[in-house]
Amino acid sequence: MFVSNSRDCWTITEEIFEQAACLRVLFVCYPYAKPLVVVATLLLICLGGLALFGVTDDGLADSLWLSWTYVADSGNHANSEGIGPRLVSVSISFGGMLIFAMMLGLVSDAISEKFDSLRKGRSEVVERNLLSLDGVINCNESLGGGTVVVMAERDKEEMELDIAKMEFDFRGTSVICRSGSPLILADLKKVSVSKARAIIVLAEDGNADQSDARALRTVLSLTGVKEGLRGHIVVELSDLDNEVLVKLVGGELVETVVAHDVIGRLMIQCARQPGLAQIWEDILGFENCEFYIKRWPQLDGMQFEDVLISFPEAIPCGVEVASRGGKIILNPEDSYVLQEGDEVLVIAEDDDTYSPSDLPMVLLFSLITC
Repeated sequence: MFVSNSRDCWTITEEIFEQAACLRVLFVCYPYAKPLVVVATLLLICLGGLALFGVTDDGLADSLWLSWTYVADSGNHANSEGIGPRLVSVSISFGGMLIFAMMLGLVSDAISEKFDSLRKGRSEVVERNLLSLDGVINCNESLGGGTVVVMAERDKEEMELDIAKMEFDFRGTSVICRSGSPLILADLKKVSVSKARAIIVLAEDGNADQSDARALRTVLSLTGVKEGLRGHIVVELSDLDNEVLVKLVGGELVETVVAHDVIGRLMIQCARQPGLAQIWEDILGFENCEFYIKRWPQLDGMQFEDVLISFPEAIPCGVEVASRGGKIILNPEDSYVLQEGDEVLVIAEDDDTYSPSDLPMVLLFSLITC
């Protein structure tokens, strides 16, 4: 007899676990299951209110309110008087302990999941004109601050910890980290890549071909964004031979930089010309003057020799020729005439510290000798 009772207990326990598992699967696999709990709670309140309305002298509104108090707090039925009201109140309280407690648990889990999603960087970025990296922060200082979004297949906490270890002076720039893959359009949409002012794709450590292949796939994903891209894409490559392929895929939006090749050339030049390293540091760093390129419509039709004396706070050193597909010509002929769409390359302290001024007037005097 004892063995039989033990088996019955085990059977009942297994059935309870099976039902709990089925209920768990229901809430995980079917999105409409959670709203059904809310509907069941409202239905319990309504049915309980109607039952109380039938066994008490209270109005319908008071009965519904009393039913809600029984569902929300099962101890409220202790003040019920009479067999009928007590049976109804106990029934509502039992239902409230099951259904209402389940609803509160689901709401608590949903809030916890949302906070966990925010903590791990899975939420959408809503800022505009963002940059998707130390010079970028200094550049944004002149713009009153900006937003830099960093996305990688790492946890948000790890990326924020790495950034904190660098001890950057952000100077008004906010850095947002998001966890995701640049190969997935949904993750690109999550960081609002279509609103970015510029997009930087960094090379990975390890095999050069694998790194460039991933960069190529990233460019393909970026060009597949339905909303289009506002900014240009700068791609760091590891192999010079893959540069043509990436430009072919990305078109005019993509600018490629083979970092180790550029650094190697600069080192050779610095070795041949002592002191050149300091010049490169001044030009490529952000503490002094840098290169800026911008279009000035008022300079159209002007010869380059006149452009040279049009900027009191900058030094013109080249032209981006629109008619030649945006090719940059350094130190063009003095007789070159700027056409519509041409942009002027200058060396200046900042992008908002220079602008063209009127040409200086040259007065000719004749020397009369007596």
